[in-house]
Amino acid sequence: MGELRPLARDLTPESRALAQALRELFEGLPVSIRRYAARRTRDAGTFSRYLNGTRIPPWDVVTDLFTDVAEHRGVAATPEAIELVRRLHGAAVESGPTSRLAMEELEQQLAEADRTSRRSTARGDALGDALLDRKHRIADLEVRLSQLEAAWNAERERADRLAAANPDFTELLRERDRLQGEVVRLSADLDDARKQRDGAEERCDLLERQLEAVEQVQQTAATLPAAPQTMPKILIVDDQPDNLLAMTAVLSTLDQELVAVSSGQEALKALLDNDDFAVIIMDVQMPDMDGYETAAHIKRRPRNRDVPIIFLTAIGADPEHSARGYAAGAVDYIGKPFDPWALRAKVAVFTGIYLERRLAGER
Repeated sequence: MGELRPLARDLTPESRALAQALRELFEGLPVSIRRYAARRTRDAGTFSRYLNGTRIPPWDVVTDLFTDVAEHRGVAATPEAIELVRRLHGAAVESGPTSRLAMEELEQQLAEADRTSRRSTARGDALGDALLDRKHRIADLEVRLSQLEAAWNAERERADRLAAANPDFTELLRERDRLQGEVVRLSADLDDARKQRDGAEERCDLLERQLEAVEQVQQTAATLPAAPQTMPKILIVDDQPDNLLAMTAVLSTLDQELVAVSSGQEALKALLDNDDFAVIIMDVQMPDMDGYETAAHIKRRPRNRDVPIIFLTAIGADPEHSARGYAAGAVDYIGKPFDPWALRAKVAVFTGIYLERRLAGER
């Protein structure tokens, strides 16, 4: 039953025209009648009779055929072609054995109506259950809302009574917020005070060590013969004439020769011309060559690398700047304005160290 059978002989013109149209459609599918019938779950013999004109197929058989041909070709049938086959199908129905075809049509319509009824009934049952569930949930939510509303009203009445009994409640809240702000501020002040205390303690320790070193120098000097000795020089580097004048005045009481220059280049030249500098006091912010760069050049020279450098600067002695100064080779970092007594004490310490080294070298 794989090939098309010839058209029946005793067909009406209408049935023959419909059968020929269906055969042309089916020939567009590269399958046999048996295979196509199996694909559509139909009886192969019945479908063969549809194609040879002995039976008029229901219209859904024709629409399935149109669908399968369009899927195979990749092109949908035109509305004109579908309407042409519909007219041929209607004419064949009218000219065919009406009772049997009518029964088939009615049975097909009954089956379709039954399927629709069963689907609608199942859907209706599901929707009814969902609707009943939503109604129950709405009722439960209404009960809970009523309970919450009653509790809220009770709490509001209680809050009103508390507000009436405590007219200063708002003022107490404001006072609490103010005190909390004071706590935050005082905590910050306490942290600052602790940091200042720690810094002062470190400075005290440093000054005590420096004083001890000065005392040791004095004791050593007291034990030495009274023969006169040449005091080392102090190199002062600052691009501001006022600062040079101020530092010269502060250090002039040490009875040491002061060499004051106004740039890093002049400081390097002075170090080339003299070997007996006990300490270098240098500004950081200078044009052309700043203090950090000048210190780096000094430390690269074997002849001067051991000369201690004290940075004296107005940019502040915060950790970032002081760390950079120590990295450049400085032994101390002092911010302006400076304590004259502290500066003289530090210079005296390094002068004593220089004298001890020179005395040890002579021995």
